[in-house]
Amino acid sequence: MTSKPLALCAAIFTLGAACCALGAADDSLARDARAAMEKATAYLRSIAVEGGYLWRYSTDLKERAGEEIATATQIWVQPPGTPSVGIAFLRAYEVTGDAGYLDAAKAAAHALALGQLESGGWDYLVDFDPAQSVKWYRKSDIGKISTADAAKRKNTTTFDDDNTQSAIQFLLAVADAGKGSNDPRDARIREARDYALQKLLEAQRPNGGWPQRWNGVRVDPRDYPVRPAAFPKDYPREFPKVGYSGFYTLNDNTQRDCILTLLDAAKRLGRPELRAAAEWGGRFLILAQLPEPQPAWAQQYNPQFEPAWARAFEPPCVCSSESSGVMRMLIDLYLETGDEQFIEPLPRVIAWFKRSEISPGVWARMYELGTNRPIYGDRDGKIKYRFEELSAERQTGYSWKGAYGLPEVFSYYDEVKTLGRAAILKNRKEAAATAKTPAGKAARAQALEPRVRVVIDSLDPQGRWIGDGRGKVNGPQITMHAFIANLRTLADYVEAKK
Repeated sequence: MTSKPLALCAAIFTLGAACCALGAADDSLARDARAAMEKATAYLRSIAVEGGYLWRYSTDLKERAGEEIATATQIWVQPPGTPSVGIAFLRAYEVTGDAGYLDAAKAAAHALALGQLESGGWDYLVDFDPAQSVKWYRKSDIGKISTADAAKRKNTTTFDDDNTQSAIQFLLAVADAGKGSNDPRDARIREARDYALQKLLEAQRPNGGWPQRWNGVRVDPRDYPVRPAAFPKDYPREFPKVGYSGFYTLNDNTQRDCILTLLDAAKRLGRPELRAAAEWGGRFLILAQLPEPQPAWAQQYNPQFEPAWARAFEPPCVCSSESSGVMRMLIDLYLETGDEQFIEPLPRVIAWFKRSEISPGVWARMYELGTNRPIYGDRDGKIKYRFEELSAERQTGYSWKGAYGLPEVFSYYDEVKTLGRAAILKNRKEAAATAKTPAGKAARAQALEPRVRVVIDSLDPQGRWIGDGRGKVNGPQITMHAFIANLRTLADYVEAKK
């Protein structure tokens, strides 16, 4: 018969052995996560073009695409292209300290520096084929080609779809990570960063907004008056086929991404003029609010600051999805600056939203100017009043109604108004500190573990995460979306286990 002391000792030993086994299993999973990160990164670098990436590749690499079909000499800038992949590399470097990830990030940043346009930003893609690259007027061409030759080349900086902004933010992050390095690429990366920021400031219009695209030529302030947005007295009811690349564009959060880029740059570089430009961009959003009885925001505005046509299926309107993004940006700017002017417009637009629901918690994307009726657009350039009037392609190829994150924005505003700025910032700081405690990290690791196991198990022997066919590539494919998401999941777990 076993005595009680011996039984207790045996129980303690058993419990200790179990804990050691659990700890060993956890350590093993963290090692497997690191190994998967290394393997996936090595494979991806093997298919890079000058250090850059597209969006998707067929498994045999014969088909490639960004938003459009691409060639073997092209890389993509627009997320989830080269800057997005580069940021994932930097995250892996941050948690592991492995210089290989930093090298991969620098290679991607250097590819962007090579493709930078004279206008300061980037096209959607960079082509490294010498026969094709001469179609663009790049920064590296300055002083090397004639004015006549330069005028024939593409030189349009694209702010749409977080294109140029994502590239700048990536360059900022890489330059910070590479401080003190003797890598010859660093100087070119910093030069590209500084040039892009200077051109971003030059592209900003007199009222603080940015165009959708910019050719590097400063506008005449007389053509872009500083005034509050207004409803047009009249506007064409059919698509006028007028270029809109110079319009103030809220679609795809273009203005927000410019503001966030400048705020990031101001903090990293300690340059107050960049912060001032970001706040100026916020004041543009205040000016862009339309008057009663529809005090929300349009999708795009002409130089006279009136809602205007963009694409054939994007008529002048009050736009729910874009207004939601503006509201969140204004709240963020208030928390960043403490300036009440940024949240002053919100009660009026919230009241308009609450009286404009088409069903509980659902809004039309577009509301007709004046009548507030839901409207729809199609490629024939005609305004429709019934969803059923749309072609099959437009019924499924665009979002026409939804929540658009509005309930969350309303709650965000209520929280800020109820708790106050100081309490919100204090709570965020405390939450960040708690997440770094042993208990916080353990909870994070436990939450991530199931997903980490799936990510590791789904990596194939070559180091690829293979997804189903979609986009411009047929069949099974390698996507940057999957690579970025999976690498970050693994990196988060490795960090939590440190």
